[in-house]
Amino acid sequence: MKILGIDTTTKFLCLGIYANGSFYECKLEMGRNLSALLAITIQRALDAAELEVSDIDYFACGLGPGSFTGMRIGLATIKGLSVVRNKPVIGVPTLDILAKNAAAKDNLIVTALDARRGLIYCSSYKKKRGVLRRKSEYALLTLDEFIKKFNRHPIILGDAVFTYGDKISGAIKGAQLLDKDYWFPETHNLMELAVEKTRAGKFTSPLTIKPVYLYPKECQIKTK
Repeated sequence: MKILGIDTTTKFLCLGIYANGSFYECKLEMGRNLSALLAITIQRALDAAELEVSDIDYFACGLGPGSFTGMRIGLATIKGLSVVRNKPVIGVPTLDILAKNAAAKDNLIVTALDARRGLIYCSSYKKKRGVLRRKSEYALLTLDEFIKKFNRHPIILGDAVFTYGDKISGAIKGAQLLDKDYWFPETHNLMELAVEKTRAGKFTSPLTIKPVYLYPKECQIKTK
């Protein structure tokens, strides 16, 4: 089984390949160069793994929430690769990838990505029998809503900690705010989730997969 996966929903490109038990991964800060460099970087990763695109059985993609432009570029690329080769797609929500950064923790884990405009992309997770399980919906909350919802000794990670950390720590008793090493998705977590979903048969057609958009009005294309 061979899987190629990317997440382009933050300022970093996470790109990984799983090939018959071995993982290949890279994480690069792309900024505004994502659209120009994504295809080239994918090809270089395949070359390093001594694989061709035609060797890939499944294509995985981080679905967001996150950068609107990044989500569009990443998902469009994965859709294109999978449609041409008639291969399934594995969708992995970005907050699930991020939560695995703190999978060793026992408290409630809360992911918090800065959504701009005074809002936070978030969800919560808890270990059950050693497996990390999502406990709440993917949400777009104001800071006040976030503090009210996750007010019981949470472990919080994500770049919203940089923006709102002082206010969160002052308002939520017992909150543990993880440092910047935990703020962004990691490629090995993306690929581990992709492998898990593939083995469980949780993949779909590239024609039906959708990103996790939490800004619905801004993300809809209106037709007359």
